[in-house]
Amino acid sequence: MNPVTSSEFDGSATVPKKPSKISKTWKEYKKCRYLFLLLTPVLIWYAVFAYAPLYGIQLAFKDFRIMDGIWGSPWVGFKHFEFLFFHSPDFFKILRNTVVISFYHIIFGFPAPIILALLINEIRSTKFKKITQSLTYLPHFFSWVILSGILLTLLSPSTGVVNYLIQLLGLEPVYFLGDPNYFRFTLVTSAIWKEIGWGTIIYLAALSGISPDLYEAAVMDGASRWKQTLKITLPSILPVVVLMFILRTGGILDAGFDQILNLYSPATYEVADILDTYVYRVGLQNFQFSLTTAVGLFKNLVAFALVLLTNFVAKRLGQEGLF
Repeated sequence: MNPVTSSEFDGSATVPKKPSKISKTWKEYKKCRYLFLLLTPVLIWYAVFAYAPLYGIQLAFKDFRIMDGIWGSPWVGFKHFEFLFFHSPDFFKILRNTVVISFYHIIFGFPAPIILALLINEIRSTKFKKITQSLTYLPHFFSWVILSGILLTLLSPSTGVVNYLIQLLGLEPVYFLGDPNYFRFTLVTSAIWKEIGWGTIIYLAALSGISPDLYEAAVMDGASRWKQTLKITLPSILPVVVLMFILRTGGILDAGFDQILNLYSPATYEVADILDTYVYRVGLQNFQFSLTTAVGLFKNLVAFALVLLTNFVAKRLGQEGLF
């Protein structure tokens, strides 16, 4: 038996120090250095195209003159924001249109890929499942320039197939793209048709990660397919759904510029003109760069605030959130 030394008795023996959090993190970085090397092109892309353009934000606070450049243009403070919020005759109508269309996209468009993913997940034939996925993915790869031409042809009140079927039922033809009462419905429906298949990819990946043992245990307990969906499938993919919803709320002021620009007309400006089309029309066509930069900055601040708010609510409800 070893004798107890005085240092051991009085507790003064040296205790090996634990590695600091910084050193542990640095070791992890060093261990994954080749993965970070692969990440370098992505970081460069973001630096050039996402962070470098932030230099131009100051245009929102200046009267930009092309000959003087950004630095040489006079500083006017919140003049452009004051014009937007207090003097612009169209801003709040355009803002309302943007929010309403985005709200429709969230209410009807956000659940659509989830429902389709659940339906595809129930298909037992592998071949039929692949065909279904391919057909639903296909519209995503067409630009709105092409799809707008297809929609204009299909929905034409005089020669369109859709209105031909409506008239066979004894009803009057509908001006889907020319009547303000139907334009938003057409907008949201066509957007869902284009993106529903592509949106299922992440949910199908989440569904594939659910352990089959859970379903086997549920079958042993006599649970129906509906009960399995409610008690196993949906709770298992809920973190992914919450994450996607948080990201979606950040784009609530992005109502679909490409789609609306190719589909709207003067007859539907009242319900279709959104912030992005306003920026395109005023900024690029009328060369009011400072005013449209103020609109863009306003959009980004609202999106940032909504992401923070949605993330906070999600964490308070017990979900992981973004951070």
